[in-house]
Amino acid sequence: MRWTPDQEADIAALRERAKAVDPIILQIVEGTLNSIEREIEFAVERTARSPMIREAHDYRVGLFDRFARKLTGRSYSAMPEAVLRDYPPETMKPGDAFFMNDTYDTEGAIGHLPDMCSTVPTFHDGSIVAYIQVFGHHDDIGGKVPGSMPGTALSVFEEGLMIPPIKLYDRGVRNDEAFKIIRRNSRVPEMLEADVDSEMQAILMGSGRMTELFERFGRETVEACFQAIFDRTRDIFLNELMPKIANGTYYAEDYVEHDAFTDPLLHKICVTMTKTDDKIVLDFNGTDPQAVGPINWAADYSEGRYLIKWVSPVMRNLADTPERAAEIPCNEGMVDLFEVVFPPKGSLITPIRPAPTNARAFLLLRSLSLFANVLAQAVEGKMPADQETIRYTGFYGYDAHGDYFLSREVLGGGSGGRYYADGSDAIHVVPDSRNQPAEYTETQYPLRVERLALAEDSGGAGEFRGGLGYLKEYRPLVDCFTLVSADRVRLGCYGVKGGSSGEPFGVFVDAEGENRKLGGLEDEIPVKSGELMRVETTGGGGWGDPLDRDIEAVRLDVWQGKVSADAAAKAYGVVIARIEDGEPFIDDAATAALRRKMLAERNADVPIIDRGRGVEAIRLANPGAGELKRYG
Repeated sequence: MRWTPDQEADIAALRERAKAVDPIILQIVEGTLNSIEREIEFAVERTARSPMIREAHDYRVGLFDRFARKLTGRSYSAMPEAVLRDYPPETMKPGDAFFMNDTYDTEGAIGHLPDMCSTVPTFHDGSIVAYIQVFGHHDDIGGKVPGSMPGTALSVFEEGLMIPPIKLYDRGVRNDEAFKIIRRNSRVPEMLEADVDSEMQAILMGSGRMTELFERFGRETVEACFQAIFDRTRDIFLNELMPKIANGTYYAEDYVEHDAFTDPLLHKICVTMTKTDDKIVLDFNGTDPQAVGPINWAADYSEGRYLIKWVSPVMRNLADTPERAAEIPCNEGMVDLFEVVFPPKGSLITPIRPAPTNARAFLLLRSLSLFANVLAQAVEGKMPADQETIRYTGFYGYDAHGDYFLSREVLGGGSGGRYYADGSDAIHVVPDSRNQPAEYTETQYPLRVERLALAEDSGGAGEFRGGLGYLKEYRPLVDCFTLVSADRVRLGCYGVKGGSSGEPFGVFVDAEGENRKLGGLEDEIPVKSGELMRVETTGGGGWGDPLDRDIEAVRLDVWQGKVSADAAAKAYGVVIARIEDGEPFIDDAATAALRRKMLAERNADVPIIDRGRGVEAIRLANPGAGELKRYG
């Protein structure tokens, strides 16, 4: 049971008080929470040292009430349950701060070891009233390869330093002996120390802001406002969004395309959604056994609350307008509307320690795709097409002076087309994330960024086209190594309601010569000085029938270099007669004839979900497997 009887009684009393909260004070409290969250994030960004945190913005802040319920919904974050499990609130003192990153000992809050998480309690009048967390993806915390994300890991012990919840600060005094161990296990210790100090000081500052809020309005009023925030979110999901989903049962499956060992087998994750008037049940039974390689995700903790908070924002796409969708908050309020049923221990999302997990982002993103897929079936396709907007690439080695360097980057991709608009180009699932600026890369590392552009024809065709992925080219100035952690290297992002899938991800070494395409999980791939390496990220899936796309929109796509003239004809039935000074001109008669011909040659109905090329060749991992995979 999540709550003790006393906590249940406290929450019931809060629900009654929340009904009478002053709407003006509620608005002030909610605005203050959002301000605290942003202020903490800005503080981390300004004071952190590593490019993964400072430049790529791969870190998150979470504000929680005293019951560990998430208050803010600007983005996902970790959870404090493991800290409260090991350090009961009655034992905590002002100035205490806790630290953790253990995938299997943090109640589902941490998915892979580089995400180190700091937690502080907030006090008012001697009692804990809230918790504040920040986790950041740190550049290196040990393990078998630089960057601590070994694509060839067979065990979590190869992935880096594991830290269960520990008290890193005791009444404001840092445990330097513990910190010495943490620092010693990184290839970039100065950077790690600066980042952890940045995160810790930022949440201590945020905790002070939270205390000020309680001092201004009093505990009874602020906690009633917290409950009102939860209740309003629950009511929006229950009364505004869920009625748009037809009651019934829906099934979808998707695939992680490699685990570095069973290539080219694919690993299935599936969900059966059962929707009733007031509940959504997500049943993941049927998901494949845990993998040998690092694609597992330990999601089956805390009743799946992390998974729920991760996927449920997808439902905002059901709002009447995009503007309304942007207004809908996501917080703990919607959690009780969901139930998660996990497979028995030993599956991809219920792995048994020490199964490796560093590439668990593949399954995180697949869970979004699955939920969007079943929703699309339930709402006749009125959901965005698929996207895959996070993957890691990097270089490491020694520069011309003999100094060690490690450059890692998170690159996004195109988002899926929507029923009202094209997908966005080159976005990131991590809020405010961005590609590493060329100026930073070239001044800090022996690398030259030769090109940054949108990848032509990468977005899936549709009435509303999928967004385009990145095309980025690097030229190392010394012999070094590259590493890759990415999915969707075989199957593109699916299209919806007749839209086509987008183009998959690819990294090409010696792009001007042999042009070798790498796999999605690669460690220690040599790259020679002067060799060009090209990265092309995924395009989003298209939405709607490509033959229904406005002809002028296709012409503009060709003019802007987003769609080639060849693809305009093959995918959209639009014939470009000529191009003068870069401007394309359409052959109207030939276009009308080609579209009629393409429509007449169709031999099947337009599908709700289009997986694109290669799906017919899918071969599941461990067909009929009845036992766990062994390690090592």
